[in-house]
Amino acid sequence: MHHANHFYGHAHIMAEYAGLEFPPRIWGYLQHGWNILDGFAHGTEFVDGMPLFVWSDGVRRRGWSMSRRNYYVIGSPWSYLLKLHPDLAKPAPNAAGTIFYPFHGWEGQHVLGDHGRIVASINQHETGPVTVCLYWNEYRNPEIRHVYENAGFRVITHGYRGLYWRKTDEDFLLKQLTEVRRHKRVASNRLSSAVLYGASVGLQPGVYGDPMLLQNEHPAFGGQARIKRMWPEMDQPFVPMDLAKAFTDTELGNDYLASPEEIRELFRWEQN
Repeated sequence: MHHANHFYGHAHIMAEYAGLEFPPRIWGYLQHGWNILDGFAHGTEFVDGMPLFVWSDGVRRRGWSMSRRNYYVIGSPWSYLLKLHPDLAKPAPNAAGTIFYPFHGWEGQHVLGDHGRIVASINQHETGPVTVCLYWNEYRNPEIRHVYENAGFRVITHGYRGLYWRKTDEDFLLKQLTEVRRHKRVASNRLSSAVLYGASVGLQPGVYGDPMLLQNEHPAFGGQARIKRMWPEMDQPFVPMDLAKAFTDTELGNDYLASPEEIRELFRWEQN
């Protein structure tokens, strides 16, 4: 099983959906986040002939244009999580305010930008209580965390996504779902998985503010300019809900969700 299949507890979600107590090895590569290219991180070393399990048909088409094959469109693990917890798949009746996700880096790449400018953008567009959710490495940096705390925002993290099969928080997305439902809006300074997740459960999304830069970002992805060019309707502080739903349903692959039996067959879990 490629270690990225475990990120954010994705393998555990899929195993639970398939009726298993623990995820066996997935025979293939599972897309781990919203992706504007072929579905996978640059530099992923693929074994020839192994299946590529992706969220949406758009990802599959882009991958085919790059001569990648063996794609299977199955939808996002987040969408399967909503099936496992239908009671959490809609906004809470007492939801209030906005949850904001600043664009983040990871262990191998840091984000370059001014968090103070993000605070100014939030204050410009939001009127209710604000929760800022930082990725774990930014949350552990007091200089970054205090920028948001000093602005009067509630600051949290959903936990650690895991790396090389270690310290994976298998409840990461469940924690995110529970937290998201406490809010009426979801926003970020870049269009991202978190924005899609919030919109999928009825939060009004917004994208605004300094998009920041990812250190040594590979040019194959086209950067923020490509996102704005491909999905201009999602690049605004208050995205109309009809546009948000259509975009989210497409990018999360909600029309392609497989049955538990199909997942067990596709992942070669039938013998377990």
